[in-house]
Amino acid sequence: MMITRRHWLITLTVILMAVAILFAMERPPICTCGYVKLWEGTVNGPGNSQHIADWYTFSHITHGFVFYAIARLLLPGRPVGLWLIAATLAEMSWEVLENSPFIIDRYRHATMAVGYSGDSILNSVADGCWMILGFLFAARMPWKATLAMALFFETFTLWKIRDNLTLNVIMLVAPIEAVRDWQAGYSQPEG
Repeated sequence: MMITRRHWLITLTVILMAVAILFAMERPPICTCGYVKLWEGTVNGPGNSQHIADWYTFSHITHGFVFYAIARLLLPGRPVGLWLIAATLAEMSWEVLENSPFIIDRYRHATMAVGYSGDSILNSVADGCWMILGFLFAARMPWKATLAMALFFETFTLWKIRDNLTLNVIMLVAPIEAVRDWQAGYSQPEG
């Protein structure tokens, strides 16, 4: 696996471009609480999607697994560094779209994220970095190990918070009332 300095610089540029767009969208740089936490464990609290890591970090790592697999299928023979750039472009484009009024409203109305107000810029950048970590894991490990890790993340977060990447996508695209009711019925794990 070869990722050149040039690939890393372009990847960083993609992240910085997303940061500039998020600033232009007037997203808060850090949590409006005024401090930065490494881990935010309250799923439906005001600190979710505001700090460096939270329960949805597992989904962003899984994005990296998925983007690696897609790049491997769609860009065979191209440098892995190009795959990384494409994956980062996809992830950071999602981070910008996710913080648009349309998607924020969609999360509030279609999912269990009733009080969701979007991500801080710090969280969006961290999500991009978590995706890159997942991408690098997938690039270095056998596909069975990556698949096992993805299934573990999906099962673990489903068990802990009644949500995961699969349910998040389903509920955003085609909400199911029974799933929303089930998700809302959990008792909040301690931070």
